[in-house]
Order: sequence, then structure tokens, then C-alpha cells
Amino acid sequence: MRDIQKANELFNQLQKEHICPHDLEFEDIMIHYIYGDVYQHGNLELGLRELILIVVNTTNMCLKALEEHVYSALKAEVRSVEIKEAVYQCTPYIGLGKVEEALDVVHKVFKENQISLPLESQSTVDENTRFQAGFDVQSEAFGRENIQANHDHAPQELKHIQDYLSAYCFGDFYTRKGLDLKTRELLTFVILATLGGCENQLRAHTAANITVGNTRNLLIDVITQCQPYIGFPRTLNAINIINEIIKE
Repeated sequence: MRDIQKANELFNQLQKEHICPHDLEFEDIMIHYIYGDVYQHGNLELGLRELILIVVNTTNMCLKALEEHVYSALKAEVRSVEIKEAVYQCTPYIGLGKVEEALDVVHKVFKENQISLPLESQSTVDENTRFQAGFDVQSEAFGRENIQANHDHAPQELKHIQDYLSAYCFGDFYTRKGLDLKTRELLTFVILATLGGCENQLRAHTAANITVGNTRNLLIDVITQCQPYIGFPRTLNAINIINEIIKE
């Protein structure tokens, strides 16, 4: 049986206020499930749990929940630069507008916590290096031969998309400091699972997670952490893909 007192204590430790003050019955159900069941499952560090939920709520554009979990991440001693980089990591997958609004929320919470802005830039590339650096980190996750083949075999009218993937998605974002490659791939798995309808990309990034050193058990723990925020259909779809790509 779950420990309701422990759930309430963890909620009070991490959250600054009620999550649903106008319906406390619903709030109790969610607090007891999220903090009594889900947060007690697996071996994820508390800070990583909060980074995952920052990415989930950025992807879902649930700005109230995003604000709550930025506060929780800071209480869990997640560095401000890690929070910012987790939101930046969403950009190639969910698009500009959602990330702009998410960053407004993040900056609001930072200011309320006396965190000086702007944060130090984490970029490691320039116009001359972004493509090659992106190609290299893309190759680390997906195999150099595979990435080179994608460039070589792309139809002429689609070669620019392969260039954008290497230079923009991987060059401008994956090469940044603040989060390592394993964490960025893990968060990308979360983004794609949250979006739904991205099964081919989720398959590819599930395999990439294994390539960069994340495990099947870790991916199961991560998708479990996402479940209250993405629902069971997307959770079960992600688990099916994990089982398809990674044989026990």
C-alpha cells in the first residue's frame, strides 16, 4: 500500500502551492498518485524527474504545470542552466512558438528566485563548425555510416532537410554545454513520446538511447514518470516501441 503521508510530504517539499485549489478532491487524487506511486517507482534522481516533467509540460504547452515543475526543479537543486537547456532541447521537435512561451515561464520563475539573467551561453559552435560538429554528434547516436548515407541518398530536393538536421537540430542544440548527450537523448525520447504520432522517430531515438548508454530499465522508469502527464495511450505506445527495439 502506498504511503499517503510520504506523498504529501514530497508534494509539500517540491511544490509552492496547490495544483488545483478549486477542486481539492481532484488534487488529492493526483498528489497521491503522482507522489505516492509514480515518484516512488524506479531509481531516477529527483532532479532528473523534474527535468523530464519540464520537457513534458513544455511539449504539451501546459504552462501552469511547467511553472510548478521549474520551481520543483530548483528545490531539487537542478541548476538553472540545466533547466534552460532542457527547454532548448525541445526546439527542433516542437517548434519555435512553444519554446518561446515556455522560456517566458522559465525566466519568470528564475527572476522570482533571484537568478540573474541572461544565463551564460552554452553554445560551442559557430557558422564554420556547426554542421560538422552536428554531424559528429548525430553520428555518435545513430552511426556515422547511417548519417552519411542519409546525406548521400537524399533526393536533390530534400538534401537541405538532411543538412538542417545535422547543422540545426544536432549542431545548434545537441552540441551545447549544460547537458550531456545521454541526457539530451533521454529528453528527446520524452519529447517524442509526449507528442505522440512520431512512432518512426521514437523508434530511432529509442535505439539511439541504447547506443549512447541509456538502458531499457531507465527508459521504462522515464516513461513511467511521464504517465500522469501524457496519459496511458501514449505511455503504452512508448512501452511497445521500447519492447520492439530492445529485447529483454
